[in-house]
Amino acid sequence: MYWLSKKRYKIGLLIPTLLVYCVFIILPIIIAVGYSFTKYSGIGKARFNGLDNYIRLFGDRFFWISLKNTMIIFVLAFTLLLVLSFLIALLLNNKLKGNDFSKALIFSPAIIAPIIVGIIWTYILDPSVGVINGFLDAIGASDLKQMWIGGDTLSPYSIAFIYFWQQLGYLVTIFIAGLKMIPEDVLEAAQIDGATGAQKVRYVIIPMMRTTISTVAVLIITGVFKIFEIVQQTTGGGPNHLSETLVTYSYSMTFTSGEYGYGMSLATVTFIISLIITGIYSFLTREKERGAK
Repeated sequence: MYWLSKKRYKIGLLIPTLLVYCVFIILPIIIAVGYSFTKYSGIGKARFNGLDNYIRLFGDRFFWISLKNTMIIFVLAFTLLLVLSFLIALLLNNKLKGNDFSKALIFSPAIIAPIIVGIIWTYILDPSVGVINGFLDAIGASDLKQMWIGGDTLSPYSIAFIYFWQQLGYLVTIFIAGLKMIPEDVLEAAQIDGATGAQKVRYVIIPMMRTTISTVAVLIITGVFKIFEIVQQTTGGGPNHLSETLVTYSYSMTFTSGEYGYGMSLATVTFIISLIITGIYSFLTREKERGAK
């Protein structure tokens, strides 16, 4: 396999992957950004209108509502997923009875298609026919019934919980894989030195898993800004766009209202916000690593 070390062969192997990446990732992004500066209904020719879509966007009440909903989902999902998936991975990494069954049970939601996840939770959370409100009626606690989905208050919190339920097992699996890469002799040395369980986690495990933690954090950030099927299936963005996220509002403007240019400006802003948050997280973790050194 010595030929793999030659530069021309490395380039030859990279070219097909780069072509696919450019055609299916980079090119659509460029096209979307281009359309964001036009007025286009999907029929006829796109007409350049400069920054009009962006000016309209920042004066659009529903854009700010969808941004608020997205940020609520992001804060809740990021905090819960990053912390709890790590803690559960620590627990499941121990040799306990029923570990394999627990891993399979936690991971199972990750293999369900998002649209099916939305259907499942619609039957649980729907204010009219959902299991939760039905149970509250049955036990005489009707006063506790809520508009879990489809209202103007609790929808983003419910969507954050649904996303947490769906992604938890997948992220736990990544953390378990990271824990398996920590040498046993390092953990044994910490134990011999008298480190408690909490001290081992804080001073040994977490520093040695910085790369894994960063990977999981980026997956959560990018995943939250791509939530679509769950919202569409549970609330449809209603009532009157009050439960929209940035992605679903962009979709609604593009394909329901036929405002392709405006929809692409929403998509572009969503992409930029996601990049900014990812960049801030990467910068903060990099500075923390430098400070630790």
